[in-house]
Amino acid sequence: MGLIGKLMTLVFGGGRNLVRDTAEVFVENAEAGAQRAQDVQIAAMQSHQAEFLGGARGRFDRIMDGVNRLPRPAMAIGCLGLFAAAMVDPVWFSERMAAMSLVPEPLWWLLGVVVSFYFGARHQAKGQEFQRHIAQSEDQAKVGG
Repeated sequence: MGLIGKLMTLVFGGGRNLVRDTAEVFVENAEAGAQRAQDVQIAAMQSHQAEFLGGARGRFDRIMDGVNRLPRPAMAIGCLGLFAAAMVDPVWFSERMAAMSLVPEPLWWLLGVVVSFYFGARHQAKGQEFQRHIAQSEDQAKVGG
């Protein structure tokens, strides 16, 4: 083999292309970039699918999630109802509020603790569930990518 053949083998031989490898340092390989973009898109769609299809949850879990969603709207609607009741029948409303003023202060503190713990526990549980979901999505992306 001659000198030119050895030079061509050095540049293009051995299963690699020195010119292409050098050019890819400065310019992205379009084919490889498209493949990476496709992998990212597939991972995002799989994550989206896992988020909305979720795991297998039983009827009881779904019912309890529905029940757990009731207190906040009920309290908000109840407050609005109190304003409406005060406007519709002020005497009725003032009688109820007078009765509320007879409730001992420790009972109000207890109610505040129960409500605070309920919302705090729910916030913490939902936050941990969200963090767990993010970690699972990252694991799926690492496995897929």
